[in-house]
Amino acid sequence: MAAMNAGRPREANDANFAHVGPGTLAGRYLRRFWQPVYRAADLPAGWAKPLRILGEDFTLYRGEGGQPHIVAFRCAHRGTQLSTGWVEGDCLRCFYHGWKYDASGQCVEMPAEDPSFPPKVKIRSYPTEEYLGLIFAYLGEDEAPPLPRFPELEDEAQGVREVYTYTWPCNYFQALENDPFHGDWVHRESYLAAGRVGTPKVTCEETEYGFVAHVTRPEATKWPEAHLHFHMPLGMHTTRTAPELGAEAWREAMAWRVPVDDEHFATFGVNFTHVTGEARARYEERQRARAERARQQNLTPIPELGDAVLRGDYRIEDIPDVKADAGRLFNLQDYVSQVGQGTIADRQHERLGREDVSVIMLRQLWRRELRALAEGWPLKEWARPEQRLTVGRVGH
Repeated sequence: MAAMNAGRPREANDANFAHVGPGTLAGRYLRRFWQPVYRAADLPAGWAKPLRILGEDFTLYRGEGGQPHIVAFRCAHRGTQLSTGWVEGDCLRCFYHGWKYDASGQCVEMPAEDPSFPPKVKIRSYPTEEYLGLIFAYLGEDEAPPLPRFPELEDEAQGVREVYTYTWPCNYFQALENDPFHGDWVHRESYLAAGRVGTPKVTCEETEYGFVAHVTRPEATKWPEAHLHFHMPLGMHTTRTAPELGAEAWREAMAWRVPVDDEHFATFGVNFTHVTGEARARYEERQRARAERARQQNLTPIPELGDAVLRGDYRIEDIPDVKADAGRLFNLQDYVSQVGQGTIADRQHERLGREDVSVIMLRQLWRRELRALAEGWPLKEWARPEQRLTVGRVGH
């Protein structure tokens, strides 16, 4: 079979994927969905933080009672950055002249002004909800829909939930297009050790929430089948082996690749390791010890290592501090492959083939939805099913 895009004209709107600021087509589309924007543990009560998401700046703060809120980046008075001010109760007071705003963005106090003035001033505020150890926000103009739920990751009695985030210097769509075939090369030593051998066979089908990629490895001794669920527009729900727990342990993961701007994206991830009883206690102790070792060793950040590899200063296999840590090794390998495509990948000159079946499915869905948005057609109402999704361990 010839390459799947041979002889076909490139769709003109592919370039729209990359640009996410206010008013852009993809930016308008992404603002129709709830997005994770911060790791909950990183925002103490009574703190305010500057937040940049989707090419736009906001103020994120947690009230003294613990509730997170998002309001406009600047004070309506003289435009200074609101995150430099003080959290008072569930309100935020500006550092410059003391104007005070409640969680709805309504100004409730101006120390030097007549009491009739504050009710006339209001800044933008955005629906915010804490879930699965992450802070989610709805940044669109319309009324926020219900926040999607992921029951597979909720019950901590059945496993250990761990939440992480990091930011990389390339466009978010390069991370969304990380296909099921890349692991045989990018992570080849780890895949072989985990029994993931043989070239995978992948089929994709659209679902009510996005699409599912069915991956089979007939030659594999372990994990011969998995199902990768992509949740429109930015989420991937997958399974991962957990070799440190033995052959019977497994881990499922949900990761959102959220644009910071056109040239940076943040990953917000939830790992749920299925382990209970004494094995759970041992796992949690190992994770604490691993975190303490990392703190004491002051390890070089993955982006710094990845940039050195991309400059040709090192090969990945020559960097000792990642060889003994499977998580850091995977992260570095993915960084090199994704950031190595350039800050914004050149899709005009690429050549797609059989192994790009999931990439083609993703782009088809995005093209269709962006075209509908641009032309005023109805958009698909994506919704995940109530039942838990199967991600792996099929046939075990």
